[in-house]
Amino acid sequence: MRRGTCRTLIAVPAAFTALALTALPALATSTPAQIATSKTNGVSYLRSLQAANGSYAGSGLSNEWAFSAFAAAGTAAVDVTPGGDTTKNARTVYRAHLANAAWPGTSPVVTDYERGIINAYSAGVDPARVSASRNLVADTYAYWQNSEPGYWGASANFNGTVFALISLAGAKTQTGAQRVPQALLDTSVATVRANQHDDDGWTFAKAEGDPVKLAGASDIDMTGAAMASLCVSGVPATDPAVLEAKAFLKSKLIRATGGFDSLYAVNSSSNGWAVSGLQACGINPQTGDFLTTAGKTPVEFLIAQQFNPAGGFKYQPTDTGPSAYSSIDALRAVAGGGFMAAPPTPTTAGAPRWVATSGFTSGTATKLALTVHNGASLKVCSVAFTPTASTTTLGAVLDAATTSATPAGCVTSVTPGSGVITDINGTANSGGSTCKTSVDGATATAANRSSVINLGDTISLRYGS
Repeated sequence: MRRGTCRTLIAVPAAFTALALTALPALATSTPAQIATSKTNGVSYLRSLQAANGSYAGSGLSNEWAFSAFAAAGTAAVDVTPGGDTTKNARTVYRAHLANAAWPGTSPVVTDYERGIINAYSAGVDPARVSASRNLVADTYAYWQNSEPGYWGASANFNGTVFALISLAGAKTQTGAQRVPQALLDTSVATVRANQHDDDGWTFAKAEGDPVKLAGASDIDMTGAAMASLCVSGVPATDPAVLEAKAFLKSKLIRATGGFDSLYAVNSSSNGWAVSGLQACGINPQTGDFLTTAGKTPVEFLIAQQFNPAGGFKYQPTDTGPSAYSSIDALRAVAGGGFMAAPPTPTTAGAPRWVATSGFTSGTATKLALTVHNGASLKVCSVAFTPTASTTTLGAVLDAATTSATPAGCVTSVTPGSGVITDINGTANSGGSTCKTSVDGATATAANRSSVINLGDTISLRYGS
């Protein structure tokens, strides 16, 4: 139940470049040559999973997670084609899948959109600009919990909050800037801290405020994901919460094999999640605490589960055939990734590293992600509106937010009706503290209703000097 819940809704992809380990030291037990061979064969196996129409997305433990593993291994999704048919390359097909109005179904949950962000980003699709009507960042913002600030989606399913941090912090702009405000990340970081169990790990379920659940056993998988969510959000690897999580993983390491003693028995997917969590925090999984006295490491365990030269990985050591999902988890980890990966430069002639829709389509309904922070409270919402031109204005977005924001209450009032904003939600400019706006993490400037807003912009308003 747990594996289906966490992995189907928001399973786990590879780390973004700034935090991934790109080279393992010479004293690692798995040599660079062994890792290179494992990556080459693993990529070959994942290529074999592509459908004839170019798709990787599907039901259950969807193979779309292959995009994060491909990126971690240095393969661009646009270069992955069925039988060399570039018109059906994996990136183009996946982008169309996400842009379809019927996706992700009639009863979506926050992890659907977080999964989309992680894999779109890894494939080289700007997740805020998938199409004129699809903004995955704004889709995710709609699941902010006003009644439980810091949680995303139903708080009982804590992994939705973990992957909100991984996806929103990891999905940098095309120029590498952090598009969401740090105040937003910090609020959810506090939530992750509050859910750390007494044994220093995490599970997919909410534990905050419940002594019985906090005293319960943690699992390997979510400990890897939760520690990654902290590190990608700016928490240093020397932070006590990260060090405690590292110690928890060390305590579960099996001396003879390098596998982790998971709640679900020793398996490649759990090992992959743990390794990705360590790597997202800049912790080498082949040295120090993760090199056993028998000379084994978690990476060596993963490589031992691989069928070569076919390239697929077993789920459990006793299995006689590969598991597609475990192969994705394992390859991502062996390749040095965490839970999200910046897209590599394509080798296909003329293919750009990024694809994105550049402007609004007049008359086509869309959404934008908005935060309003007055220092005392943080409002988060997805603003729905229908543009009348290829660009819009900050004033038009804020006006729409008063009636068409999810969750509601993000913007209740804005004055004046033109020019520089002097009061929003009843907080007026005072002395040196004024309302400022930032788009996609750019330097904040005076909030002016006439400021141009483009498709996919992530908008932040805050008071400050």
